[in-house]
Amino acid sequence: MILVVVEHEDGAPDRLSSEALTIGRALAETTGEPLHAVAWGPAAATIAGTLATTGVAVLHAIEDPRLADYAPEAIGKSIVGLIERERPVAVIGPSSDRGAEVMAHVGARTGMPLTANCTEIRPGEPWQVTRQRWGGSLLEEARVDGPVRLLTVAPHAVEPADGPAGTSVTVQSFAPELTDRDLRVRITSRVPAEVGRVSLADARVVVGGGRGVGSAEGFAQLDELAALLGGTVGVSRVVTSAGWRPHAQQVGQTGTRIAPDLYIACGISGAIQHIVGCRASKAILAINTDRDAPMVTRATYAVIGDLHAILPAIIAEVRAAQ
Repeated sequence: MILVVVEHEDGAPDRLSSEALTIGRALAETTGEPLHAVAWGPAAATIAGTLATTGVAVLHAIEDPRLADYAPEAIGKSIVGLIERERPVAVIGPSSDRGAEVMAHVGARTGMPLTANCTEIRPGEPWQVTRQRWGGSLLEEARVDGPVRLLTVAPHAVEPADGPAGTSVTVQSFAPELTDRDLRVRITSRVPAEVGRVSLADARVVVGGGRGVGSAEGFAQLDELAALLGGTVGVSRVVTSAGWRPHAQQVGQTGTRIAPDLYIACGISGAIQHIVGCRASKAILAINTDRDAPMVTRATYAVIGDLHAILPAIIAEVRAAQ
């Protein structure tokens, strides 16, 4: 059995979990193993309907009222208990912040190696993988062995794809044995996102700003363009360090990894940590005064000039087109 760890929101797997399910289905087809999924939280069982086209035969719903929110140690322990009961040949998780943390707990508790950020998985004797290292600047070929292969899928390494229409997904409840110690670390409160703002991770258009924007006030033009295009604003690390914008908007290795249809990078030099965060963009438009900046050399299109002169012209053309 191939087991995929699924994070979900609004009754459906999130983007990175859908990518893990896509790789999981391919592995199941190659190995002849059935594909199962595991999820937690009060609404875990409700995602079964959305898994019908993913190839999943069984959804294991971890049931414990104390897992109403995120608790990495407890979730990791629960998945270990499921592994001991079901004996999967592989467990595949998303490389989200939470998915990676949960899978690390699974590896620590089982004593089995975790192979992280895989872009390709090839079963055999032994299994072989291609995975990202050093923030995606290096691809490593590795062999994976052990009674259960623990793997995570690199963000945006594959395009989520549905399989053939399947039958209904069977839901099986799993009640873990958890203690208060297992819940030492957990979410205790939340700050809701701004109503109406497009999520950075899900946006189809991202307008990014770096040091070249010049000030917090300079982002008004980026906000305007993003709103016109139905997208959102992202920033480089130097912008958050300066206090111009919140960390939640940071794109990069220590921020959010994005995969929009279009990334408009304004005044961003393109340090490798930022490139890691935006490399999955389908197209990049760089606006910069330095034609030799790394972001410009990696861009699909580039405009060399002052962004404060170029952005108003773009905004005017978009408004005219609309």
